[in-house]
Amino acid sequence: MSRRRWLAALDALLSHGTLIAIGLLFFLPFYWLVATALKPDAQVFAMPPVWVPHPPQWRNFPRALTYVPFGLYTLNTLRICALNVLGTVLSCSLVAYSLAKVRWKGREWVFWSMLATMILPGQVTMVPTFTIFRSLHWIGTILPLVVPPFFGNAFSIFLLRQFFMTIPDELSDAARIDGCSDLGIFTRLILPLSKPALATVGLFAFIGSWNDFLGPLLYLNDERSYTLSIGLQRFVSQHGAEWSMLSAASAVMTVPIIIIFFLAQRTFIQGITLTGIKG
Repeated sequence: MSRRRWLAALDALLSHGTLIAIGLLFFLPFYWLVATALKPDAQVFAMPPVWVPHPPQWRNFPRALTYVPFGLYTLNTLRICALNVLGTVLSCSLVAYSLAKVRWKGREWVFWSMLATMILPGQVTMVPTFTIFRSLHWIGTILPLVVPPFFGNAFSIFLLRQFFMTIPDELSDAARIDGCSDLGIFTRLILPLSKPALATVGLFAFIGSWNDFLGPLLYLNDERSYTLSIGLQRFVSQHGAEWSMLSAASAVMTVPIIIIFFLAQRTFIQGITLTGIKG
């Protein structure tokens, strides 16, 4: 027994040591970003690299946030993110429920056809999509950024469908026998049981919208509607390679994502594992 305990302790030590090493490896870029934000200009490209800024330039953060209207850009980004999350969760959950729980002719064909669209890179559809939005006179507004999520996307539909299929059909059949419609089953039964998957899809939608640079670059031409990603690019164009302040602004931009991830970490991991997706 003592040998087994020793082997179990050694296995736990190796496992935790490996995980800590991997965690530090992933944490290193963020640390370098924050360290660069606190460095004087002379230490940014110093060789050998300066790992601990001395003295730390805390004033880089307020200076970076006042050079351009980051408050306005943050509000614009949050508004677009909120609409993206709402549209993605609403539309994708409805389609996923239809593909997972409602029996209709051609369901499997539609599902596999939808999955096939995931192999198309965004560069292929960029020009036709821009042409459509231009014909609708949406260029210069946020509509091209917030309307498409209300029509779903293949990955989120697939993720939710996989989760919905883990819910026993007997629950839906029992509700249907009691006189509940498909919409009632969806709202009263499926959605309350699918909070982890819905949170996962919403988190993916938020991060994708928060980090999106190409979409706002293509469709927004009014400074008052710029997002944070465009604001950072505008910061570079106006103030050149002031790397310390640029790093400070970038670090501030990553804070909301880090906070949301840690607050929803348990639900996010649960949603990924329960969908049956591996890797």
